[in-house]
Amino acid sequence: MPLVTLAEVLREADTGGYAVGAFNCNNMEIVQAIINAAVTAEAPVIIQASQGAIKYAGLEYITSLVRTAASQAPVPVVLHLDHGTDFEQVLRCLRAGFTSVMIDGSKYPLEENIALTRKVVEIAHAMGASVEGELGRIGGTEEQIKVSEREATMTDPEEAQRFARETGVDALAVAIGTAHGRYHGTPRLDFERLATIDRLVPTPIVLHGSSGVPDDDIRRAVELGVRKINIDTDIRIAFIEATRTALDANPDEIDPRKVLGPARDAASKVISHKMQVFGCAGRVKK
Repeated sequence: MPLVTLAEVLREADTGGYAVGAFNCNNMEIVQAIINAAVTAEAPVIIQASQGAIKYAGLEYITSLVRTAASQAPVPVVLHLDHGTDFEQVLRCLRAGFTSVMIDGSKYPLEENIALTRKVVEIAHAMGASVEGELGRIGGTEEQIKVSEREATMTDPEEAQRFARETGVDALAVAIGTAHGRYHGTPRLDFERLATIDRLVPTPIVLHGSSGVPDDDIRRAVELGVRKINIDTDIRIAFIEATRTALDANPDEIDPRKVLGPARDAASKVISHKMQVFGCAGRVKK
């Protein structure tokens, strides 16, 4: 089916009380892994590309891969820009056919973040696309974005209420204790803060840095209003570990298909599990 917008799938998720998985892609095999998992699970899905992934694979390649996958899939698929920090990059993605973009102005003071995000919302909505904004800073490393523990800041619920109201975003990424990349120890999420944000903000909430977060914590976050959950690191780990295993088993292998095929399957298995945990599996009506 044709690509859909983030607003469309999150509206359904909010009504149904579940979260939609947003999975990062870097190449054809990962796009296939995401689509295969979504079709098998009968789940809506968000395929997202970071600025780093676009630089690596090329904007036209990413767009074409996801469009092709979506056209052959009987489930709703969103093509989303993850952590767009460059205004011109956001515009390029919208022109290329992305149905959703994230403008990450979290490094700016509140007023500047609101002004930048509102500008992107006005443009994207005029083009029929959705927008995700971010308030608060999530620690760790995401492509070119590095936020130290000292720089990380939790989202203020009252500021979140104002931000959502004044920008008109379709989704709001919040910082409640998660981090990008691998965790050293178990993350501790501030569920009380999340509950307050959900009470004050009608906009669907996004949880970044969700790889490595225990399943029970994810389920609780969904119960408290999270409707989009980002996963990248867990996919990378599964993909690379399967690649290493295939090469260790046969160091002389020169057929990429015999190496990347098992990696694709391993990534798809991880994605399928996440969809079950998020509650989005089985939500696509036949």
